[in-house]
Amino acid sequence: MITHISIQNYALIQSLEIDFNKGLSVITGETGAGKSILLGAINLILGKRADTKVLLDKTKKCIVEGTFDINSYHLSGFFEKYDLDYDSSTLLRREITPYGKSRAFINDTPVKLNILKELSDKLIDIHSQHQTLTLNDTNFRLAVVDSFAGTTSTVEDYRSDYNLYKKLKLKLDELVSEEKRLKTEQDYFDFLFNELESANLTEGEQLKLEQEYKIIEHAEDIKNNLYLALSTLESEEKGILAALSSVTENFKKIESFSKKLTESSNRLESVYIELKDIANEIGNLEQEIIYDPKKAEVISNRLNKLYQLEQKHRVKTVEELISIRIEISKKLKGIISLEEKIKKLSLNIEGKYNNLLLLANKISVRRKKISDKFEKEIDETLGRLGMPDANFRIDWERLNNLSVDGVDSIRFLFNANRGGELQDLSKIASGGELSRLMLAVKSLISKKNLLPTVIFDEIDIGVSGNIADKMGNILLKLSKTMQVIAITHLPQIAGKGSTHYVVYKDIEDKKTKTVISQLNANDRIIEIAKMLSGQSVTSASVETAKQLLKN
Repeated sequence: MITHISIQNYALIQSLEIDFNKGLSVITGETGAGKSILLGAINLILGKRADTKVLLDKTKKCIVEGTFDINSYHLSGFFEKYDLDYDSSTLLRREITPYGKSRAFINDTPVKLNILKELSDKLIDIHSQHQTLTLNDTNFRLAVVDSFAGTTSTVEDYRSDYNLYKKLKLKLDELVSEEKRLKTEQDYFDFLFNELESANLTEGEQLKLEQEYKIIEHAEDIKNNLYLALSTLESEEKGILAALSSVTENFKKIESFSKKLTESSNRLESVYIELKDIANEIGNLEQEIIYDPKKAEVISNRLNKLYQLEQKHRVKTVEELISIRIEISKKLKGIISLEEKIKKLSLNIEGKYNNLLLLANKISVRRKKISDKFEKEIDETLGRLGMPDANFRIDWERLNNLSVDGVDSIRFLFNANRGGELQDLSKIASGGELSRLMLAVKSLISKKNLLPTVIFDEIDIGVSGNIADKMGNILLKLSKTMQVIAITHLPQIAGKGSTHYVVYKDIEDKKTKTVISQLNANDRIIEIAKMLSGQSVTSASVETAKQLLKN
């Protein structure tokens, strides 16, 4: 249950502190006094969106804090899930900065807004007059039935599996689309791969072939120059080797006369040996160089093939062509792998669908099983609210396909008059009838939900007199098992509260602000008397107020 609310710098609220008690608390006040502002502030700690428009002082941040006694609600698992400090007296805080930044805290630990909302949804249910519109929403209707049938947790499990199923379906669609795209290119990839594969590409071959082709292409020039070099070195009359040999022999004769002569003789001998070796190598090269037009044609054709492939793939080397061949091979293997992945995923999806269908059917059976009891209890509650002839029924329709709620779609059928034709309540129910119907629904499911706190925001709209008194009795009955806070404009309901607060506007420093105060016994009499007769309190209205409080 909520034990304390603190609001700073929100709308017309400068600073406000409220303590709440068990049972039924009522909040009253003139229209425009700020009751909706109070509810708006509470909505902040429930994870609702907000912006800087809520700031009273645009230079300061807005802070809303709510203290909750959660000792009896088995929420330790939630705190363990998000690694939060558990305390039986838990504090939820929301801050809105002047720059529009929103921050949320649980027991002073910063959390994401969705985590704050997840916890607050387990603590407070706000029921407003506008919520009657949700009676026309099939998702809300099913949520109501699930709450009464005790299938809410099962439906949550179903939805979790259903969302996973939808994600897998989306993934399958993406894979099928990718496969379709790749298969349109498969023939082209096959052609490219086979062309490169049949080329028998070898790393380094292009450079080797280019060098070999140059030699064959210039074989005659190379051979002539090698012959001239060899002649210059080995000619018997004018050859370099013959002359060097003579010089070497002369130095052999005098090398023993000095160390320097010996060194020069040795160097000449080394040069002679090196030149002799070079001459032999030149001779071998000259013999090896052969102009072979057939071989030149073979090499030229091979190079042209490589150049064409390189130009086609916009690269410059054989190594790059080999890399492209490897990539194309991977793509072709990927298509085969994709087919296998699609097949495997399809089987997985089929299995999940069958499991979902089985679970959805079980949920549907459990829902329909309580249908008669649900309808009967709604009719009985409406009777206590002054609609003895009202007739409420659930119209079931089985969907052709699975939905996030299962296989059921339902309508709430209603008629306020005996013997009247049942129609969708959105078409025939008045505002007052909707309010009473919504309270009947809420009173039914609140016993199942076991929520710590329910806030009713002017649920009594469109009703008065004896019906308002009966509505108050239902709220009072609910407050025996949970904390109920009712924002009301009816004295009959206000008189049922064990704690009474009044919201009013005050002027301070020429500025209007919203204030809330807890009333004592005497102040309650005056407040209810005002609600009965307006601002002019009469002795009759005071006596009536006392009677309402007494009852």
